[in-house]
Amino acid sequence: MAGRLEEQLGVNLRARRIAARLTQQELAARANISVGALKHLEQGTGSSLRTLTRVLEVLGAEHWIDQLAPAKEPFNPLALLGSPTRAPKPKGPPRVRRSVHR
Repeated sequence: MAGRLEEQLGVNLRARRIAARLTQQELAARANISVGALKHLEQGTGSSLRTLTRVLEVLGAEHWIDQLAPAKEPFNPLALLGSPTRAPKPKGPPRVRRSVHR
């Protein structure tokens, strides 16, 4: 399964590079990576995370990483009602007990 994903990633990166009208040599130079590393990335045959992030930055596609973050749940104030982490109620002055003698 990982091989298929790597191949698709490589196809998509190659398409972005071509759309940006960059050769492999130009993109590799701008990303400060070797042409061989870029070829491996585009072929889906293995690459480092550093190579991927450098290529993404040059292509202006680093925002896709945000899609990996978990979805933010909308704030629900009712969820706080049962929450054990509620702030304690502010205390007033101490109560004075008076004993009643009959």
